[in-house]
Amino acid sequence: MNLILVLPLIVPLLTAILTLLARPWRRAQRWLSVLGAAGLLGATLAVLAAVQRGGIQVTQVGNWPAPYGITLVADLFSAIMLVLAGLMGLAVAIYSLATMDPARERFGYYPLLHILLMGVCGAFLTGDIFNLYVWFEVMLVSSFVLVALGGERAQLEGAVKYVTLNLISSALFLAAVGILYGVVGTLNMADLAVEVGRVTQPGLVTTLSMLFLVAFGIKAAIFPLFFWLPASYHTPPVAVSAIFAGLLTKVGVYALIRVFTLIFVQDIGFTHTLILIIAGLTMVTGVLGAVAQNSFRRILSFHIVSQIGYMIMGLGLFTPLALAGSIFYIMHHIIVKTNLFLISGVTSRLGGTDYLKKLGGVYAAYPGLAVLFLIPALSLAGIPPLSGFWAKLALIMAGLRDQQYAIVAVALGVSLLTLFSMTKIWNEVFWKPAPAAKPESSEKPGLEIGMLLPVVMLALLTVVIGLTVGSFFTLATAAAEQLLDPATYIRAVLGGA
Repeated sequence: MNLILVLPLIVPLLTAILTLLARPWRRAQRWLSVLGAAGLLGATLAVLAAVQRGGIQVTQVGNWPAPYGITLVADLFSAIMLVLAGLMGLAVAIYSLATMDPARERFGYYPLLHILLMGVCGAFLTGDIFNLYVWFEVMLVSSFVLVALGGERAQLEGAVKYVTLNLISSALFLAAVGILYGVVGTLNMADLAVEVGRVTQPGLVTTLSMLFLVAFGIKAAIFPLFFWLPASYHTPPVAVSAIFAGLLTKVGVYALIRVFTLIFVQDIGFTHTLILIIAGLTMVTGVLGAVAQNSFRRILSFHIVSQIGYMIMGLGLFTPLALAGSIFYIMHHIIVKTNLFLISGVTSRLGGTDYLKKLGGVYAAYPGLAVLFLIPALSLAGIPPLSGFWAKLALIMAGLRDQQYAIVAVALGVSLLTLFSMTKIWNEVFWKPAPAAKPESSEKPGLEIGMLLPVVMLALLTVVIGLTVGSFFTLATAAAEQLLDPATYIRAVLGGA
């Protein structure tokens, strides 16, 4: 067994167990969480290094040969996603030290956080379509409790919407898996890639692909299946919102890219054209929702929807440059969006509210924090030389090469509206004078180092990616080439079978 592939599952599981056992000792629980998150990041970096050094890594759990046993697979795409999950887990674990209240810590916040990270890593590593469903359920259970943890009215309302739509998605996913197994008699994704191509009823395969598109589309929050996200992501504590914004919808995007590059590639003219249309509609509806909001986190929540459109745009175009652009966009967006949510928590701590009209004066009081906001905000809007500019440039170039001028126009227009909404946050929160302070709250609120450290770390990473884009885009290009060559994945999993 390749132990390196098991580590991203074992480390968060052990961390969850240890933090649960350390529940009576708050300080020990908190630092175990940070150490576990750092260990997960180290394990994911080891997986990425192994893939870069030795190609696609495969292990058969229990030594049952594929396609009969449980397979764990890491190619470049899944390894990149694992590293991003580890990085966001560490950033949020540090941020939680300064922001999570004792009540939620007592009721299992840290074990739930690491169970969520285990589910995310499991989804990225599994080579079995049914086990992908299982890992989705691990994520759903832990994320539902995290959304509801605290029992506040807004949280419970958001949690009901969140779990209802995601349960529908899970039911559709499970039904699609059952039908797919009935048609081809296998659940291993590499074996599915072979057997689906042999099905003599192409209409049936296309119908199945639509079931998976809807199931994963709900989890990825694509148009018109996104409305649960802005209704729920702003309700829990900021640390929870940040990890959700960074990772959960990206697991849905990962699943879409995986199945529509490996399994459902028989009717690209229909399936991928439909994905491209959905990408444009997702961009537009998300950004229009963001423009209409007056809450910091609700604006960011709608922007998650909008940016998902860019990620699946590359899948719809289905060219090497487009897929590389999608992968690079995911890398950029996970870092930027998590950071923006963390910054929203800092401004909320300073102003006591999340609503733009009640905030102000942050630039005058904390100019460094204003700069830290501008870096991810301008990157999200695609301003050079930050990472978002290169991500959007790759997708725009891919669209122009493929003569898909409509989606290019939509992508450029949405970028302008994204810049507009980021400017709106800047004007209301940072630039305008602070509202009149109440006599009892005239002192400036303090900012703990645990709140600022992950913000600085992610902002620096955004700048580094933008200034050294060549190496990161080369990695994304290599991952895209692997995705477009499914035979390599199949050989790695099935060997001579």
